[in-house]
Amino acid sequence: VGYDCSSVLLRYRERTQTQEQAAERLGKSRPALANLLRLLTLPDPVRQMLIDGKLSAGHGRALVTVDRKRQIQLANLTVQQGWSVRQLERICAQPVKEESKKPMNILYIMCDDHSYQTISAYDNRFIETPNIDRIAKEGVRFTNSFVANSLSGPSRACLLTGKHSHKNGFTDNTKTFNGGQQTFPKLLKQAGYQTAIVGKWHLTSDPTGFDYWNILIGQGDYYNPYFIDNGEKKQIEGYATNITTDLAIDWLDQKRDKDKPFCLLLHHKAPHRTWMPDTCDLDLYNDVVFPIPETFYDKYEGRIAASEQEMSIIEDMDLVYDLKLADKENEIHTKTGLEKAGRAMYNRMNPDQKAAWDKHYDPIIKDFKERKLSDKALAEWKYQQYMHDYIRVIHSVDRNVGRVLDYLEKNDMLDNTIIVYTSDQGFYMGEHGWFDKRFMYEESFRTPMLVRYPGGIKGDIPEMVQNIDHAATFLELAGAPVPEDIQGDSYLPLLKGEHPKDWRTSLYYHFYEYPAEHMVKRHYGVRTDRYKLIHFYNDIDVWELYDLQNDPMEMKNIYNEPGNEEIIKQLKDELHKLQKQYDDPIESELAKS
Repeated sequence: VGYDCSSVLLRYRERTQTQEQAAERLGKSRPALANLLRLLTLPDPVRQMLIDGKLSAGHGRALVTVDRKRQIQLANLTVQQGWSVRQLERICAQPVKEESKKPMNILYIMCDDHSYQTISAYDNRFIETPNIDRIAKEGVRFTNSFVANSLSGPSRACLLTGKHSHKNGFTDNTKTFNGGQQTFPKLLKQAGYQTAIVGKWHLTSDPTGFDYWNILIGQGDYYNPYFIDNGEKKQIEGYATNITTDLAIDWLDQKRDKDKPFCLLLHHKAPHRTWMPDTCDLDLYNDVVFPIPETFYDKYEGRIAASEQEMSIIEDMDLVYDLKLADKENEIHTKTGLEKAGRAMYNRMNPDQKAAWDKHYDPIIKDFKERKLSDKALAEWKYQQYMHDYIRVIHSVDRNVGRVLDYLEKNDMLDNTIIVYTSDQGFYMGEHGWFDKRFMYEESFRTPMLVRYPGGIKGDIPEMVQNIDHAATFLELAGAPVPEDIQGDSYLPLLKGEHPKDWRTSLYYHFYEYPAEHMVKRHYGVRTDRYKLIHFYNDIDVWELYDLQNDPMEMKNIYNEPGNEEIIKQLKDELHKLQKQYDDPIESELAKS
């Protein structure tokens, strides 16, 4: 095999240990092929230079002798300086001076309501997400990642403080976050880090502990949103996911002190309700029919709280607000109280955005009116429309994650940056007939979490982690002390391949926001590897027990079935242990009342 075909073979993107082993085996008998295989292990930017003819195969052979970080640096210098192969070989052979180890940068990417079901690293039934998946392929996938309170604002407060909601004070979205309290960004600043947050904040008070902040107001808008740039309100024309990414890259490239390690929280609004796609993505997946979930027509037998929620696709999803049927004839009307807001979203757009929107949605509105759907046909039409818009929004998120990863790679920052991708909670994709979150049931309690940690292990991590764990992890990573009042645990040992014997075997959850939107009742509970025990309280007093091994969809509450007394006792003991550990006084308060 000669180098004349290298431009074709270099396009093969999977760099695997198998290639390196094959190169070693072929080293003597087939040296040309062995060298070619070694070229395949070079980083993408270097291989692109080879493909484009900016570097020769000889340059590539020299570069495979140094580490990945130097490969990118020396490849760029070779192109800029016009080094010959012999010059590059001499430079590659020179010993590298030992440098003091730099603190690792932190990039935390969090979306709002991104379900694990719609990340192909977890589930490929609905969409392929190659850029998000890349984080898993080059790092780890947590298979048991959960939140402490499945609601936007409270979840963000848990992240910042490393504490459960009752400790950080932000129990529901009616609260205002106390910015004077301890947060991990403040502690990282004390440790010499530069800190920034861009995108969704949703904690009412202004951010504290950040050198730079540029945040959406409240939930934010998908089109032409207002941001608050370090206190100054500005409207930015465009699509929120693109804008948030632009702001993040601009800060990384132009605004930060590059002599300091950084911690950047990149928080997307997407894919939060109302799932408005970018204009360039409106026609994606037009021909796809998404599978109806097995539990879509759930009757909620034995589950009182589930039967009294108001987050049903069939009953509560608004045709105008959620599904964009804001007809110009003003003939479609709804009873949820959201129609006016749904029509106002369209009016935020500029003429070009409206033209693209109309081109896509006007035929859908016309067809909907003509079909006069009802009952099951209407329910399943709503589900398909919801899924198509949600998936289109995820496509945009994935594209923008790719932009950030490409920036880090191009600027030689991947080898010194931990990257976390997650969501503030899970989300229902029609399971139990629902959208939204809030419940302790798996789809909303569980959240995706992918981590690329340079030097760490690759593959799946099965240990239970929770969003209160990020604060301790980032502090340990930075070499900063972890205060004793932080309730989460650092998962850094897990990223290094360790399996601490004292790692948690159960999780605590507490949801507070009721009565409120979607009417999910207050509840708390405990989850182990097999069982989940939930107590709904306030205006009811109901317990639910699920065997996740035999009933993973949580369709059958077995709390009152004979024979479960011992497991209930064990779970209640575990629940009380966790309430004591986290200092949650809820049961003593209920006893008094």
